[in-house]
Amino acid sequence: MATTRTAHTVWEGNLLAGSGNVTFDSSGIGTQPVSWPSRAEEANGKTSPEELIAAAHSSCFSMALSHGLAGAGTPPTRLETKADVTFQPGEGITGIHLTVRGEVPGLDADAFASAAEDAKKNCPVSQALTGTTITLTAELA
Repeated sequence: MATTRTAHTVWEGNLLAGSGNVTFDSSGIGTQPVSWPSRAEEANGKTSPEELIAAAHSSCFSMALSHGLAGAGTPPTRLETKADVTFQPGEGITGIHLTVRGEVPGLDADAFASAAEDAKKNCPVSQALTGTTITLTAELA
């Protein structure tokens, strides 16, 4: 069954001086402020589209890797994934780097790296972001 998740943003003012709030409608987890300075300079307690992409990508990748490892008979005990999304004003998103550290009993480093590469290639968020270079560092704990 297909699912649809929804968020909405209310923006007031122009790009440089304006600001907005993004609301997570589907989950009801709240509303977060956004602004151009929080996107292009320091976060200062506000989120950005890139941080939201990083959250989506790190969680999707973790789910895909967990599923792949379990399907191969080596379910993980723990996966910790970080997604660094780089934004360059005037150019856009210039890259995403995934870093995963896993605890997977019975699996060697090469097999873990291979499973991580497969998850990077096949997780739905990676597939949605195919116009961006996605790199990966994978290591066992």
